Amino acid sequence: MKRLLVIGAGPGGYETAVEAAARGIAVTLFSGGLPGGTCLNEGCIPTKTFCAAAHAFRPGTDDPAAFMAALQERKTAVVEQLRTGVMTLLRHPGIEFVPEMAQFVSAKRVKAGMREWEGDAVIIATGSVSASLPVSGAQYCLHSSQLLELSEIPSRLGVIGGGVIGLEFASIFAALGVQVTVFEYCKNILPRFDADISKRLRQSLVKRGIRIINGACVQKIGSEGSVTYTVGDESATESFSRVLMAVGRIPFTEGLNPEAAGLEVTKRGIPVDENMRTAVPGIYAIGDVTGGMMLAHTAKYQGLRALNDFCGRRDSIDFGVTSAVVFTEPELATVGRSEEELKAEGIAFQVRKAFYRANGKAVVEGLPEGLCKLLLDGDGRILGCHILGAHAADLIHEAAALMALGVPVSRARDLIHAHPSFSEILSSCYTE
Repeated sequence: MKRLLVIGAGPGGYETAVEAAARGIAVTLFSGGLPGGTCLNEGCIPTKTFCAAAHAFRPGTDDPAAFMAALQERKTAVVEQLRTGVMTLLRHPGIEFVPEMAQFVSAKRVKAGMREWEGDAVIIATGSVSASLPVSGAQYCLHSSQLLELSEIPSRLGVIGGGVIGLEFASIFAALGVQVTVFEYCKNILPRFDADISKRLRQSLVKRGIRIINGACVQKIGSEGSVTYTVGDESATESFSRVLMAVGRIPFTEGLNPEAAGLEVTKRGIPVDENMRTAVPGIYAIGDVTGGMMLAHTAKYQGLRALNDFCGRRDSIDFGVTSAVVFTEPELATVGRSEEELKAEGIAFQVRKAFYRANGKAVVEGLPEGLCKLLLDGDGRILGCHILGAHAADLIHEAAALMALGVPVSRARDLIHAHPSFSEILSSCYTE
């Protein structure tokens, strides 16, 4: 029987372990933290619990302390319920779960505690940790996991970073009545997203009372919550109750001892090929530790690709069709390439847009803000889809499916969409 060693029990690690065991492979899964990893325990799930609850808060009416106590209780219950589900999956007879971090002894041999294990292959899925700016006083900032543990609602929140994490927390706390200021170094928030959509999201967030300072270079954070920054030649200092450092995440390899396996680790993570193979035969790396798309669903499918390669199977997974979502209000979802990327690559394209304000369901539900933007090639196939508005996280997958299947919109427009539904926003884009 083949034996697979999986280091890390986040979405990529535990999902791969479960699938491998179902294929009759003996699996040893190592976890230096709680099963489910960052996503379940201090990332995606707790944050979305906050997102779901924040809009029920009524500033000036609800008791802030009581609301936060109830929210924390709800967050804990949700996380524990889902973690219990993960542990149930890991009780598969083919899986040995070791609640300790493993480190390499040699290429296919690892140790944890006083024991050692050897496998036919190793999959590294150790994830990532919050990054921080190399500025004075950075230690006085909170990271996202710490902000999720607050027992009080701060009066003023400074957010350093206008990326996905920073904007989600800005949106959450603005809904809780907090005065929020976002400091973003680039000229646009979400600099890697389609500029048209990110600019529209910026307008929406500003209308909701969030102050956004672009071109802001943070110089110093004070122990009392002050942020000193420059914009061009101008310098300013502002004070906050709390300051969030949200400048991305970096691959985590601490304690892994990759040198013993002859494994290369760069500042960007562990280099891999299209099959998630590292430079060392029999060692794979998946998810955030590879420094690519740091998304839970990406890690899951990278784990499946690595497992398939280990088993000698081929698959049709297309990582170029990977959806990403920002859970702000309104939501933003994207798949494929942006307008800026297509222009830079010299690829001809056409743009089609449909607006929420023309959609019956959006008007009925009082959610008329937003649009769907399609980027099409000369044959009408989708090169990119960008949606800003309610339920964008769910709507994006129709466009992703059409992209993956190579279906032109001339055929998709004959697909019958229920009325009234938000999905009709997409169908409106299919017709010229």
